[in-house]
Amino acid sequence: MASSSSLLSEDEFLCSVCLDVFTDPVSTPCGHNFCMTCLNKHWDSTPHCLCPLCKEQFNIRPELRVNTFISGLAAEFRKTVQLKVSDPKEELAIKPGEVPCDVCTGQKLKAVMSCLDCGLSYCETHLEPHKIKAKMKKHKLINPVENLEDYICQKHDRPLELFCRDDQTRVCQFCTEGDHKTHNTVPLEEESEQRKSQLGKTQTEVQQMIQDKLKKIKEIRHSVELSKTNTERLIADSVEVFSSLIGCIERSQTELIELMKEKQKAAERQADGLIKELEQEITELKRRDTELEQLSHSEDHLHLLQVYPTLCSPPHTTHSTDISIDPHLCVDTLRKTLEQLEKKLYEEKKKVCEKELKILYLRAVDVTLDPDTAHPELILSDDGKQVKHADRRQNLPDNPERFDICVNALGKEGFSSGRFYYEVEVKGKTKWTLGVVRESINRKGQITLSPEDGHWAIYLRNGDEYKALDSPRVLLSLRQKPQKVGVFVDYEEGLVSFHDVEASSHIYSFTSQSFTEKLYPYFSPCINDGGENSAPLLITPVR
Repeated sequence: MASSSSLLSEDEFLCSVCLDVFTDPVSTPCGHNFCMTCLNKHWDSTPHCLCPLCKEQFNIRPELRVNTFISGLAAEFRKTVQLKVSDPKEELAIKPGEVPCDVCTGQKLKAVMSCLDCGLSYCETHLEPHKIKAKMKKHKLINPVENLEDYICQKHDRPLELFCRDDQTRVCQFCTEGDHKTHNTVPLEEESEQRKSQLGKTQTEVQQMIQDKLKKIKEIRHSVELSKTNTERLIADSVEVFSSLIGCIERSQTELIELMKEKQKAAERQADGLIKELEQEITELKRRDTELEQLSHSEDHLHLLQVYPTLCSPPHTTHSTDISIDPHLCVDTLRKTLEQLEKKLYEEKKKVCEKELKILYLRAVDVTLDPDTAHPELILSDDGKQVKHADRRQNLPDNPERFDICVNALGKEGFSSGRFYYEVEVKGKTKWTLGVVRESINRKGQITLSPEDGHWAIYLRNGDEYKALDSPRVLLSLRQKPQKVGVFVDYEEGLVSFHDVEASSHIYSFTSQSFTEKLYPYFSPCINDGGENSAPLLITPVR
């Protein structure tokens, strides 16, 4: 008679949790069999007492006892049937970063799939029942993951197969019958595909950002190379200028020394001639002294009277006995040499200033006067390019931006970064103030013009008195009266510089300043002094 175990299929002796032959098999009230350890472990890990196979819920945890009948059949099955299990030694053991099989004992093998219904990950061997058992074929399998509990609803112990768009969270089928009953839920696959579409757009944007940044890097490198080329050219120009000046100084020094030496030699030659003549005269005088001495002792009275007129007359001298070298001649020569060097230095400086202005022209901006800031006694042209003082006060609204005491006006455009340059014609004026100011300056009452108060400016007073309104103020010595003033600002470098455009010369620079606000061009034509200062300040196009 055939054994009873031979009448049952192989699947009947396998626990659906560990997928191995039953060990101490127990039965649930719903009629399914499991290893006692497997079932207890499953129930201990979930908030609800469910059958791992059919998901039937038990309000009270059943008391488990070993089913001796099934235990006996399982023992007989082990003896009579050889399970088709691969030798673990022939399979690859798990490697770092891979998900282990939850069923393997001893050496863990790599899991190939995770089951959301079972809540376990399986290697190729232990996954086999999911491929052959009808009930297990319906289980939800996914690629192996370590945090499998994140894929299972902790409330209902069911796979998180849906996505709630209202709450933006994953839910199970039971959740849609409770808290999410009225919410918009879709399968995870559908939401995933939609997100993938969005990811595609995001990826396109990211790729565009990458291209933009690569382009920026290319531009920066090009800028660095251009800067390097410009720097090398400027260094070469500087070396040429200083070499020229040094050569000029050395030549002037050599010429001055030679000239002074030649004057000294001429003086020495003159002195030598005078000394020789004096020595000859001394010899003659000594001879006469001897004759006089002899004559004074002579007893020949007639002879004494005959030679007396000749010996007692003053000796004849044709040269002055005084000679001196005038030190003023040397100092005068040195002064003239220095004046020539100064002229040469001025010429070289002018060349540099011309180059500087050409560079500044590239930073030219269009500046227009802001009528909302202008003092009521100032008249602005319709195009906003001219401002002058009038003797009458206009009826204008006293808005916060307007100056009420000082006859000032600002430009419309403010600058909070970069470099900018503009030019103002000051021809025909005896007074004016120009520069830039920060946005928050005081515009009411008397104003102190200084960098500490947010003003960087220069002014003209009394027709020829120029000053930089620094702390302390600096008296400016200019070769000629500027007719057009250029104003340049480098925000990041903290630089404000002023230039005489027509003379191609530098007037003054505020350096190492710290700018934290917008800067605005600043204009003050000053009062017209009964017509003597009636000419306007004119913002001119940069050539």
